[in-house]
Amino acid sequence: MMTKKDLPLRQLLKLRNSWIAWVVFLVSVVATVLLWQVSIRLVEDRTEARFRTQSLQLKTAIEERLLNYEQVLAGSAGLFAVTGKVTRDQWKEYVDNVDINRYYPGIEGIGYVERIGVREMADHIASVRAEGLYNYLVKPLGTGPYYYPMVYLEPGTERNRKALGYDAFSDPIHRTAMEQARDDAIPTVTGKVVLVQESVAEDQAGFLMYYPVFQGGEIPEIRAERRMMLAGYVFSAFRMNNLIDGIVGLISPFLDVRIYDSGVVARDTLMYGSNLGSLDNEFSFEMSQTIRHGGREWLLQTRSTPAFDYLAADPRPPIVLGSGLAISLLLWLFVLALIRSRLIAQVSAGRYRAITEGAANVTLVMDRRGRPLYASPSSRDILGFDPDKVEALEFEKLVHMDDWSHLQRGFEESMASPGKQMPVVRARVRDADGQWRDMEGTFTAMLSVPGVNGVVLSLRDLTQLKAAQSELHRLAFYDPLTGLANRQLFRDRLNHVVRRSRRSGEAAALMFLDLDGFKRINDTLGHDAGDELLRQVAQWLEGCVREEDSVARLGGDEFVVLLSRISGSEAAGKVAENILRRLCQRIRLNDHEVGVTVSIGITMIPHDSEDAGALMKYADLAMYRAKELGRNTYQFFTPAMNIQAARRLLQQEELATALDGDRFVLHYQPKVDLATQRVIGVEAFLRWHHPEKGLVSAQQFITLAEETGLIIRLGELALRQACIQVQALERAGFESLKMAVNFSVRQLTDSGFLDMIRRVITETGVSPERLELEMPAELLNEDPRMLRELLVSLNDLGVCLILDDFGTGSCSLVALQQLPLDVIKIDHRFIRDIPYNVSATDVASAVIALAHKLHLTVVAEGVETLQQLTFLKSAGCAQCQGNLFSYPLDEDALIGFLIRQYEKPLIS
Repeated sequence: MMTKKDLPLRQLLKLRNSWIAWVVFLVSVVATVLLWQVSIRLVEDRTEARFRTQSLQLKTAIEERLLNYEQVLAGSAGLFAVTGKVTRDQWKEYVDNVDINRYYPGIEGIGYVERIGVREMADHIASVRAEGLYNYLVKPLGTGPYYYPMVYLEPGTERNRKALGYDAFSDPIHRTAMEQARDDAIPTVTGKVVLVQESVAEDQAGFLMYYPVFQGGEIPEIRAERRMMLAGYVFSAFRMNNLIDGIVGLISPFLDVRIYDSGVVARDTLMYGSNLGSLDNEFSFEMSQTIRHGGREWLLQTRSTPAFDYLAADPRPPIVLGSGLAISLLLWLFVLALIRSRLIAQVSAGRYRAITEGAANVTLVMDRRGRPLYASPSSRDILGFDPDKVEALEFEKLVHMDDWSHLQRGFEESMASPGKQMPVVRARVRDADGQWRDMEGTFTAMLSVPGVNGVVLSLRDLTQLKAAQSELHRLAFYDPLTGLANRQLFRDRLNHVVRRSRRSGEAAALMFLDLDGFKRINDTLGHDAGDELLRQVAQWLEGCVREEDSVARLGGDEFVVLLSRISGSEAAGKVAENILRRLCQRIRLNDHEVGVTVSIGITMIPHDSEDAGALMKYADLAMYRAKELGRNTYQFFTPAMNIQAARRLLQQEELATALDGDRFVLHYQPKVDLATQRVIGVEAFLRWHHPEKGLVSAQQFITLAEETGLIIRLGELALRQACIQVQALERAGFESLKMAVNFSVRQLTDSGFLDMIRRVITETGVSPERLELEMPAELLNEDPRMLRELLVSLNDLGVCLILDDFGTGSCSLVALQQLPLDVIKIDHRFIRDIPYNVSATDVASAVIALAHKLHLTVVAEGVETLQQLTFLKSAGCAQCQGNLFSYPLDEDALIGFLIRQYEKPLIS
């Protein structure tokens, strides 16, 4: 038994013995450093996310507070609209009830500016003084003809009384805001001012918000009338520090916040500064946002402070570093211990090395003349020979005659170098069944080793290994379904062609192919049918190219073709046309005949790129362009496609972020019954609240949502909001109105669509009879059996089924008879040309007549003129919707519209 003294530490630490331990140690240290850097980055990202969140929340809070204050002014203006003339006591009572000190911090006061003519000035001053303001005086006096003194200002503090009589219109900053409020009839905000009631010691930035009041309470529609009918303004005076300090302290107490007027960073435009930043003006994060309100733009600038950075500090990065280094040291010691055990075992087992060869090998021990003396028990399992009768074997006859010389030479070389393992030699050996087996082995002369006393030949059977290697090669480089080259093998071939083209300048072409509508075939007919289609397509593609070209399947329904040598783009186009002709046919799958088409993207080598990855990307982009152009065609790559792809990726990220951030709302367009002239339902339209573009209609993002799959989530969101709105309408007294929601073919054919409808109805508690599901007419081109099962299930739920866009594309009359449809909508493209286009009027009349025969209700959408309405009434159309009745409205405007339409006829 070997002791500790037999393997000293110095020998163990020699590089030839301990190199594995050092490699493990270095790898562990490198991994630790990488994890340390990652943890630092994660902490920084989390800190930046917190900073951005607080900055965005701060902007939202300021905007909401300004909106609340605008509503307070609107209520003040409404007081004049209701009473006509407001006394000073009434004004004081109203402001006291508003309780601005409690609910509206930052407002110095709410007042009223009255427009006074030159001839009315003396009477005005006398009347105000008669109310107890004995020192009241209009100042400064201008040239007229009108003056705008501050008549009321509450609360009536000593500070606010200083402002009474001040003619704000004499100041250019006030005048600009007042003129805009008067001309546009909207509340406006002044630029940066110092309030009249400010004392020198408390000099701070402020602003006023003006809201126009017109004689009679109604806002004149013409600007000239507004100027004549102006009675005065209600206004609020604000001190920026009082207004913003509370918001900053609540939301971002450790951020340095600055607000600049007109979006210009300058000392003169600084309206607010929290003064929490570093004295050296150093910061980790900065963010600038624009606040638009009352006709003004403020630049909101937020920066991190040392206090913010300190609170965001995280102890985990140093913990990761320290723990990683400790684990690295422990791993190094552990591997050293394993190496020591292995070295001890190797030394202890030296004399028995030949006999303890693995049982998976055949071990032979031969004498000096090459006669076998011993065979390992594994020879029975591998070669079928009895190891006890090894001495009777004629070894030379078992070895293939072409390989015997190699074995003989290896035997002789081992005799010349005792104890040294010879290079591997290969030979074919016949087993007991007469089959040749590929084997490899090594000779080691151990003539002087006790217990061995011979030359050891260790043979390993390669037959199964070669078969396994062949199978592994097939699995590694070929697609198991089609037998075509897979992505890895194709990438090697592409790299080879690129290198050759780079050297010779000879052109090649890469084609990216995607089957059109494969997912629909897979979903409706099953995966077995889809696999059969893929195998057939693979055979067709191989028949379209030359033997030196390559065809591969990357996965799913994506194929690539590599034309290794080609004269130019025209030749590549001809090959693409040949592929389109060959694949554009119908094939029978599971007793169903389906059509096959393909979209092809082509990139030229080396003209477009000399990088294999870039070429794959370019061909993919060109293929998507072919799909956008209508499918069943091919497109060559152009540099503009790169820009389009980048823009598309950005739009996709924006859309996904908007969906996660709940930035989608519904607008509603009323639907009118022509017989009763009353609104009987509404159609929901999805709108996106884009942070920069404002309210975006669905037409601008639905196609992208369809292609990215986000349409499924959008559909559920729209249906859920529509169901909630139905219940809101019920609470408002409109119990009979129906809600129509649009769905695309992609949504309707999704496997989870029916379950989603049931789940939303159950969770919202809406009555199914109040819902109308609008389906595009192209849905009738889907698998009839699947379509009927879906619509019957929806009909059983009790929802109303509407066929939208009727009259466009191909539409089966048999399907209209057999499917449980309730309503059809005439496409707006036909309504648009009525009554000036005879074809449009004929089509509309025919659709209405056909619907009556099928006992279906007809709805005309896109009605915008009285001529269109008159024609539709005469043709027997039952219901209409369009801008003639109302544009799509938000939920508040919809309630107001419904209330008004019950007060008077909608269209006479």
